[in-house]
Amino acid sequence: MMKLVPIAPLDTDPVPDLCRACKARNRGICGALNASQLSELTRRAHRQVVEPGKTLLDAEQPTSNYSNVLAGVVKLSKMLPDGRQQIVGLQFAPDFVGRPFSPESSLKAEAVTSTVLCTFPRQLLERMISESPELEHKLYLQALDELDDARDLLLTLGRKTARERVATFLLMIARHSPHADGNDEGGTGFELPLTRAEIADFLGLTIETVSRQLTKLKGSDVIRVEQNRRIRVPDMELLEAETGD
Repeated sequence: MMKLVPIAPLDTDPVPDLCRACKARNRGICGALNASQLSELTRRAHRQVVEPGKTLLDAEQPTSNYSNVLAGVVKLSKMLPDGRQQIVGLQFAPDFVGRPFSPESSLKAEAVTSTVLCTFPRQLLERMISESPELEHKLYLQALDELDDARDLLLTLGRKTARERVATFLLMIARHSPHADGNDEGGTGFELPLTRAEIADFLGLTIETVSRQLTKLKGSDVIRVEQNRRIRVPDMELLEAETGD
């Protein structure tokens, strides 16, 4: 008698190809979604490349979309009434851009490099959050990470020397840069996403101080400045030792 082998049911709801190919999916909030939710999100989402200087969210302005950063760097800033700006944070892949359950953001989000975003309707994601404890948990953890980053920045601005501040910034960029290339002999190389004026703003220093500290770190063989914004770190541990942490 022929033995009947049960046929496995067809996967009628696979992970969409666009999501399967996304390197940021499992590390970002989408890693908390099932295949059905990913399919629905993909139907309403669109991927876009924005150029440096493009505003993604404007402070105190209504927003209808949220985004995931797939590549690139986004700066978050606060503006005073007289026009003075303070960079209060940086976002990298797979960070989430926007404030859930709020029709507007208190911060301005701006691309500082060519940035790839996956953008989707605010109302759709908020409905999914209400239906998925895993997604809500993922967003909660990211919010806590951003709070930790803000506290670290507060420590950097309040207690670290100028040299330690610049070293801390370089280490952060090196660790987050998707284009960092490392090998045993050459070390780790990356492009600075911010201008020296923006670095100075972020670290509470002057442009001259930032330039001077970069020169000193270069003179101590902690970094190599290959071009104006191209940095190579021969030894990451040596750079970490310069941060004061």
